Amino acid sequence: MKFGKAFKKQKVPEWTEAYVDYNGLKHVLQEIRRLKQSKQPPTPLRSAQKRNSSGLNLQARNSYGMGDIEDQAIAVNTVKQQNSRKLYNTEFLLSPEEGGENEKTFFRKLDEELNKVNTFYKDKVEEVINEASLLNKQMDALIAFRTKVMNPHRGTSSSPKGIPTDVKNSAVSKTSSPSRAAGKCINYITALSPKSEITGSSLREDANVRENETHSLDILDRVKITNPLESPISTIRGFLMDEKEKGLSFNKDELKKVEERLKIIFSEYYKKLQLLKNYSFMNLSAFSKILKKYEKITSRNAARPYMRMVDSSYLGSCDEVSGLLERVEATFIKHFAKSNRREGMKLLRPKQKTEKHCITFFSGFFSGFTIALLIAVILLLEAKRLIEDGNLYINSILPLYSFHAYLVLHTLLYAANIYFWRRYRINYPFIFGFKQGTELGYQEVFLLGNGLAMLALATFLVHLHIQMDSGAQDHQKYAKFMPLGLITVIFIIMFCPFNIIYHSSRVFLMKSIFRCICAPLYKVTLPDFFLADQLTSQIQAMRSIEYYICYYGYGTSKGQNKCTTRDVYAVFYFIIAVIPYWLRFLQCVRRLLEERDYCHGCNAVRYFSTIIAVVIRTAFELRKGLTWKILAIASSAIATIMNTYWDIVVDWGLLHKKSNNFLLRDKLVLSHKSVYFSAMVLDVLLRFAWLQLVLPFDLHSLSGNAILITFSSLEILRRGMWNFFRLENEHLNNVGKYRAFKSVPLPFNYNDENDENDEIDDKDD
Repeated sequence: MKFGKAFKKQKVPEWTEAYVDYNGLKHVLQEIRRLKQSKQPPTPLRSAQKRNSSGLNLQARNSYGMGDIEDQAIAVNTVKQQNSRKLYNTEFLLSPEEGGENEKTFFRKLDEELNKVNTFYKDKVEEVINEASLLNKQMDALIAFRTKVMNPHRGTSSSPKGIPTDVKNSAVSKTSSPSRAAGKCINYITALSPKSEITGSSLREDANVRENETHSLDILDRVKITNPLESPISTIRGFLMDEKEKGLSFNKDELKKVEERLKIIFSEYYKKLQLLKNYSFMNLSAFSKILKKYEKITSRNAARPYMRMVDSSYLGSCDEVSGLLERVEATFIKHFAKSNRREGMKLLRPKQKTEKHCITFFSGFFSGFTIALLIAVILLLEAKRLIEDGNLYINSILPLYSFHAYLVLHTLLYAANIYFWRRYRINYPFIFGFKQGTELGYQEVFLLGNGLAMLALATFLVHLHIQMDSGAQDHQKYAKFMPLGLITVIFIIMFCPFNIIYHSSRVFLMKSIFRCICAPLYKVTLPDFFLADQLTSQIQAMRSIEYYICYYGYGTSKGQNKCTTRDVYAVFYFIIAVIPYWLRFLQCVRRLLEERDYCHGCNAVRYFSTIIAVVIRTAFELRKGLTWKILAIASSAIATIMNTYWDIVVDWGLLHKKSNNFLLRDKLVLSHKSVYFSAMVLDVLLRFAWLQLVLPFDLHSLSGNAILITFSSLEILRRGMWNFFRLENEHLNNVGKYRAFKSVPLPFNYNDENDENDEIDDKDD
């Protein structure tokens, strides 16, 4: 693989703009090459003379780039700013006739890239060093807390015997310089003897442990546990009693919670250090590669002196990150893995997910099978003329199978979303908060969609065959329960506790659904409101579940018409249509109370107006009448205008008047701007699909249920398109703030410091 492709692949998506502009430098070199070729057309004689006179024969030189000053093409100067940071400026020594303006432009851009990369790297290193000091204080509190839990009768007023004063102070005092903070992250660990190993389940009580403890239990007098408001109980306590912090409860359950939170914090911190180390390596390689290309094109000696300057810069000479990596590994293994290095490194370095050939095979197999079954179903319906004749039985079972059609369509669109997110390097695993190595790729999601489609179509085909075959009358009473059996299998797989069929992804989905249902008692995260938005496009699928209950509770014995005309059915028909929008409304209210951002208040008003429109539109659908029709058109028009504006301007970040890209935004992932304009037009058209309900279209080839399924599918298609641009905008917002890590609140809060100093922001705000 060429370095340019490898360099692009290794970039952290959120830090893309902070890397060396390798392609831009290559473009300048191409201009230099074209200029030289236009001035001196290459001939064999000139090429030989060029090789003899260029001085690139390394055997004829004692050292590369160390000849006379006349042989050097550049001179590097260093300028210090007021904040003691170095800026590098390269002077091109050759005359314009020899070098030309293009080579000056090359070195000017090279200096800009070096200064940019150097500044970014130094800022990030200072951040991780400051975070190391915070983690050190958290470990002080954890070890003291753990000691107290395992030894509840130990006092907290005096320091342990035998601890040197300087060691004790270094473990709990606040550092004043980044260099001290970097080394302090592990100071207390190196002061401990091997006999004082602390584990999560036991604490040795012999005299050697007490002699060598470096943490005084009086730290616990100045520490409280932060309440992250992540559960319904903690949320209620936090809002009713303004309980952002709580006192220490010395029990094993509380200790386990603290340890789990610190494990996540250490994992994210370690990941940041790894990416910083890779950032340094890849940029140093980029400078080396581009200078080699420059020498090859111009036959000048510039790589050695410039790389000497790069190696001496902060980017090339700082070893703080490597030191912190070693210290974090030692700390994590000792205190969270019971000194088991293998287990500790598994947690710190989860294995990357590998693509399996069987996934590709079964995806193709299931998709081919699905297409064949779909053709068979269409041919059977046409041959028996089941739809055109308005067959009551088909109309009664069609909503049962439409539930699976909605799920399959949404799943396939999500697979397409993942494919394009990966293609355009949108970091969807980080945005959704998936655990590394557990996120599903587009092939896995495509496999699930095709597998479900194959099961649904096969069941539907067998169902039709048994019902239409006069020789299979004995089995017709069992055929009615085939849709029920199919949905039962789906729910069994969904809630299966065994580690099969993407268990971690199923658990993540169920947790997100539960958090949506319990809104606003849970802190709202992006996966929560993203899932709730998906539910707003699956109202007909949710109504299909209601129809399942109605059909098998009443329809089998009393007929379908009596079932759907019951008052209870109409009430729940209203309620189900409102639920998704109500959940989003509650989530917006929660975010408004927490973040005090009026934007969430406007979003809540938008969803409330949609609830009103949905209720009135449903009333018109059930009762008809001119009054309901006028109210439905007016309320739906207002809600649709608000929703469309929010989609395009807020969620997608488009229609900016002062943007560098006309009516779009400054940063775009797609190179073809027409795609954005087409998406905006499509979103407007599909948003007004509700007009079919108020002003029914005359579609002779489709029945009522078929029309409903068609327009519901169009809404799902709109949601699939919305998903891509919504996550693209979220990704670009992360890029603008260089956020590439999860934000995890620290468990311990010291009373003698401000809250701002006791929180770690792993997203790199």
